[in-house]
Amino acid sequence: MAKFYINPDYIFEASWEVCNKVGGIYAVLSTRAKTLQDKMKDHIIFIGPDCWGDKDCPYFEQDDSLLASWRKAASKEGLYVRIGRWKVPGKPIAILVDFKPFYAQKDMIYTRLWELYQVDSLHAYGDYDEASMFSYAAGKVVESFYKHEIPCSKKVIFHGNEWMCGLGLLYIHHAIPQIATIFTTHATSIGRSIAGNNKPLYDYLTGYNGDQMAQELNMQSKHSIEKQTAKYVDCFTTVSDITDRECAQLLERPADVVLPNGFENDFVPHGAIFSRKRREARRALIEVANDLLGTDYKDDVLIVSISGRYEFRNKGIDVFIDAMNRLRTDNDLKKDVLAFIEVPGWVAGPRKDLQNRIKRGGTYKTPLENPCITHWLHNMDQDRVLGMMRSIGFDNTQAGHVKLIFIPCYLLGDDGILNKPYFDVILGNDLCIYPSYYEPWGYTPLEAVAFKVPCITTDLAGFGLWVNKERGHYSEISEGVKVIHRTDSNYNEVADTIKATVEEFAAFDEKQVKAARHQAEMISRRALWGNFIKYYQQAYDFALRRAEERLKEV
Repeated sequence: MAKFYINPDYIFEASWEVCNKVGGIYAVLSTRAKTLQDKMKDHIIFIGPDCWGDKDCPYFEQDDSLLASWRKAASKEGLYVRIGRWKVPGKPIAILVDFKPFYAQKDMIYTRLWELYQVDSLHAYGDYDEASMFSYAAGKVVESFYKHEIPCSKKVIFHGNEWMCGLGLLYIHHAIPQIATIFTTHATSIGRSIAGNNKPLYDYLTGYNGDQMAQELNMQSKHSIEKQTAKYVDCFTTVSDITDRECAQLLERPADVVLPNGFENDFVPHGAIFSRKRREARRALIEVANDLLGTDYKDDVLIVSISGRYEFRNKGIDVFIDAMNRLRTDNDLKKDVLAFIEVPGWVAGPRKDLQNRIKRGGTYKTPLENPCITHWLHNMDQDRVLGMMRSIGFDNTQAGHVKLIFIPCYLLGDDGILNKPYFDVILGNDLCIYPSYYEPWGYTPLEAVAFKVPCITTDLAGFGLWVNKERGHYSEISEGVKVIHRTDSNYNEVADTIKATVEEFAAFDEKQVKAARHQAEMISRRALWGNFIKYYQQAYDFALRRAEERLKEV
């Protein structure tokens, strides 16, 4: 017999990335929005930071007619908000709140937080204050809206994402206990820090103490708000089984529900448009490579790439470079390879010499100076990608089967070289490679397979684990996704496996490539929000039932 789920009447969801495209959580929330909006019909309300000043937010469409009476009431309470629609599919209501006025109350807010929940804010630095003041403001928005607009008989959920929303969740837990609270950590602050500081996270996970590591890594305040929020909310969630194990050890709290990250594929073109965009992407990538390198690659070259945030070790950029270097002298490789690293660095601007060659057209027989990069950087001597390429002698001037090019900018369509947005570039690839060391979920491989591009990932990524679970075994490249076993200590094995997989894929005939591309698309469809939203229904039900029990205990 199927379980009967209690459904919320209203959901408030807060994140620093609502109408603020700065990371992967934006993709989670913005692609899920339509599925929730279809179910909730303007009773799903997203709350984000009004951090745009006098500039217009490009992701937000203000509508002063929305919730006008409440906005007036909120302003009398010292809450200054802009209300409108998030410009994503479904166009849900979004409230952007000005959190700066709450800085004046910061010491009082932190003191009360310590008194109620023993959250240590004494060691705060960096973005802690900014995030916490936004989080508190978001909690005040929920409190005000609930008191003015929602009958007490209605079931209400406040869902906060990442430690940046912890303070608001704890505020609501105390101030409006009848509102059920959900906290999602997409990656623990301590786990990411351990991995980012080149410490072995997985071999010694069961030996790590989160509080001790927070002190060692100067992360006490972020860890404290994260740990205490996880402890007190009605439903604690994370995005994958691998991160759940991390939470259980470092936060001393396993997740109540695991919420895998789905997506909507409405941004993927179809039919003739897909074919045209793929041809255009390949033409652009090959043209840039030829103009930079002084080569004459044709459309039969194998194009591979890695993309994402510039986390050199966590995203596996290091092992990607190493694998391409090993592949460079591989005489069994059936095709030449153009490999691209598409991660944003400290860009100074597009190369004028490269722009001139692109503008003039034609072919060139000599490479440009430093033919490894498309844009100049402010920190050319300190950049880790260029530094590793220098250290292994990979400068694109030697003979070899692989050329490696660094495109160190956000691909928004205005970079001055490719001038195409990321989703118009990715479909030009034959193969995408994401050999992550630390990756709670992994949107980049999911996006790749949605565009019918087979990919390589690892079982240290939540997405890789999910694919293996769906397949019932370690997935192979012929199935659209190659999942490599990765540990703290098998770096060389991973690099060699990437090399071997690219070599295997390069030898595929047309029928095998078509089959792999089809399998990639099919696995992506299993991750649509229409399939994954059931996990959110479980979390909403869990939170609402827990809130009911909690109120009975009072």
